[in-house]
Amino acid sequence: MLFERRLREGIQDGSITLAFRRWKRPQVTAGGRYRMGHGLMAEVTSVAVTSAEDVTEEEARAAGYPDRAALLADLAARGSDPIHRLALRLVHEPDPRDVLAASSTLAQEEVAALTARLDRMGPWALPTLRLIAARPGVRAGDLAPEVGQEVARFKLNVRRLKELGLTISLETGYRVSPRGAAYLAARP
Repeated sequence: MLFERRLREGIQDGSITLAFRRWKRPQVTAGGRYRMGHGLMAEVTSVAVTSAEDVTEEEARAAGYPDRAALLADLAARGSDPIHRLALRLVHEPDPRDVLAASSTLAQEEVAALTARLDRMGPWALPTLRLIAARPGVRAGDLAPEVGQEVARFKLNVRRLKELGLTISLETGYRVSPRGAAYLAARP
């Protein structure tokens, strides 16, 4: 789920506790935690299909709109799929990826497990990690051709490395995490 700036800021300061989306089917689940960027996570505490007629003024304000009419106008501009009402709360725990990425020591078993995982990912994985280590803060559009990938595929692959705690996204580009650096140092 994407969190626009307005929504991220409101969830963080507690002024936004609801979101409304038009989806053919739910794209989130109750109890699911979703990254908002900047180390923040939101938890969806409930998901329900609703109708425009059932949306209240109070719900519109809880979703960060000045009134019901503004929310309904926004939803009308997003098509005709069913309206999903999401209850949200800020998670006051660090993103597990950030915790994983911060670890700077790896046991031999962890190195072996990461090596096996990267091998399963494909021949792009280790060269991509090494490229990011060699060229931190460089745009994906500049790095992707160096490993023979389209930019969209490159970004997707870097997200896969991030899930393993090996990379960190920057405002522009990426860098290897302490875990990623420890992994590269442990490899022959």
